[in-house]
Amino acid sequence: MDHLSTTFAALADPTRRAILARLADGEATVTELAEPFAMSLPAVSKHLKVLEQAGLITRTRTAQWRPCRLDAAPLKEATDWLAEYRRFWEDSFDRLDDHLRELQNKKDR
Repeated sequence: MDHLSTTFAALADPTRRAILARLADGEATVTELAEPFAMSLPAVSKHLKVLEQAGLITRTRTAQWRPCRLDAAPLKEATDWLAEYRRFWEDSFDRLDDHLRELQNKKDR
């Protein structure tokens, strides 16, 4: 699977998105990341493994502490890809605005 597909597959799950949002505030342990969820530590660890395989997080080891850290580089690739479609929609909305203005001007005449 290519990087972009792996990133979107990892982002498809709301739990993983919530974990990334938490890690945007700073590194955290698995226990800290698991706190807001009604799931076991092994279940959270499975989500972390998916995020790690997608390159969205890194895990380090400092003695007994194994913090997780956000790596946002894959998100930039996804954002760049989505930006192309944003331009498409913005252009479409601009054309719709122009068309509606023309219709309004014809009606006002």
